[in-house]
Amino acid sequence: MQLKLAKLMAVGLLSTSFLIPQAFAASQKTKSDEENIDVTQIQVTKEELAAIYVLSEICPKLQGKSDKFDAGLSRLTKEYMPNEKNPVSALKSLSKQAAFQSALKEARSDAKKAGDKNNKEICEDVSNYQS
Repeated sequence: MQLKLAKLMAVGLLSTSFLIPQAFAASQKTKSDEENIDVTQIQVTKEELAAIYVLSEICPKLQGKSDKFDAGLSRLTKEYMPNEKNPVSALKSLSKQAAFQSALKEARSDAKKAGDKNNKEICEDVSNYQS
């Protein structure tokens, strides 16, 4: 009986000695993860930029010209095109490029399918956009 108890205690001690370093390492990893800042660039697609451009076309027609919308659009495009000095102008320039036309055509088609009601809601979201 004492031999069984001794074996059980030995197994328990060995198990604990294997788990403690792993638990310690996990807690250390968590602390370093909290200190790290994620600086990964957002991967932006042509389709996303085309959708933003289409909103710049349709929202003034749906809502009327609005400084609030222009400011929200500016913040949104700056987030998607952070390296551009003037992202709204850069997006407008991009919209004239041949390689961008298929994405732009698709975005316009999607906006048309969504209908005015849904588009107005999205335009309102852009107006209220905070980066």
